[in-house]
Amino acid sequence: MLNVTDLRKSYGSFEALSGVSFEIESGEMFGLLGPNGAGKSTLLGVLACLHDATSGEVRLAGEILRRDNLAQRQLLGIGTQELAIYGDLTARENLRFFGKLYGFSGKELTIRVDEVLELTALRDKADQRAGTFSGGMKRRLNLGVAIVHRPKVLFLDEPTTGVDPQSRNHIFEQVKALNAAGLTVIYTSHYMEEVQALCPRIAIMDHGKLIACDTLKNLLRKLDDTVTFRVNSGADHVKEKLTAAGIKISKSGGNSITVAGPAVAGLVVKVMGILRELDLELTGFQSEETNLEKVFLHLTERTLRD
Repeated sequence: MLNVTDLRKSYGSFEALSGVSFEIESGEMFGLLGPNGAGKSTLLGVLACLHDATSGEVRLAGEILRRDNLAQRQLLGIGTQELAIYGDLTARENLRFFGKLYGFSGKELTIRVDEVLELTALRDKADQRAGTFSGGMKRRLNLGVAIVHRPKVLFLDEPTTGVDPQSRNHIFEQVKALNAAGLTVIYTSHYMEEVQALCPRIAIMDHGKLIACDTLKNLLRKLDDTVTFRVNSGADHVKEKLTAAGIKISKSGGNSITVAGPAVAGLVVKVMGILRELDLELTGFQSEETNLEKVFLHLTERTLRD
C-alpha cells in the first residue's frame, strides 16, 4: 500500500528525514515510534500529503504520491494529535462537514454519518455541540472525521491522548475492527503498551533515520527476559549447574543470582529444575519479561528529549 524510498526532508541546513525507506502492506496495522524530534511528525506530514519531501519517493498503491493528486488524497485519513473538530458544530455537523469536503452528499452522506456516529458511540450525542463533549468523546469524534470518507489508509497520531480508560478501550476496539475490515493503519503513540498490543510490525525512528523496522516478535528478541532468585545456600553450586546447562548468568552477588534468556517461562523451568536437583530452598524470586518500551529505550537511549 505504501512504499517509501530514500525519503529526505530538510529545513535549511537541518535534515529532519535522512534517507528513510520502508514498506507497508495493504491491510497492515503498522506502528511508528520515536522520541521527540525523531522525525515522526515530518514523515507523517509527507505521507499524508501535507508537505513535499526534499528528495526520495513515496508510492501509494503503486503510484507516486503527489500533493496535487486529489484522488490519492481521498484515499488517506488523518487522525491528528491536535483535535481537528469544530466545537461550535454538533457531532453530526462535524461529520457532515468533513464528509462534504471529500465529495459525499445527499443520502450517501446521511447514511455514512449515521454509520460513523454508531461506530464512535456518539449516536445519542449526535446533535450536541462538540465543544461540550468530554475529552474521550472529542477523541472519538476526531477518529470519526478521519474515517467518514472511507479512506484506504488511516494515519493515527497519538489518538488516545488525554482520554479515560473506557474511551481508550473503545478507540482500540474500533481501530482493530477497521483494520480487520481491510483498512491500512499507521499508528504512532508515546504509549508503548498501545503499540505493542495493536501492531504486529513496528518502525522506530531517531534523529531522522529508521533505526529499526521489524515484527514485534523480532524486536522483543533484541533484549533478554530475566529471572532473579535467591537461595538459602549453595549459590556457587547453582551457578556451576546453570553454566553447564548453557544458561547465561547476568548478575550475581551473595545468594542472589540473575539469569537471562529469550523466554522467561523456559528460564523458570530450568532454574526450578536445578534447585530441585540440588535440594535447595528458594527464598526469593522475581521474573521480568522484556517489552517494547525497554527495547525502545535500548535503541534510542535514555537521554531526555525536548
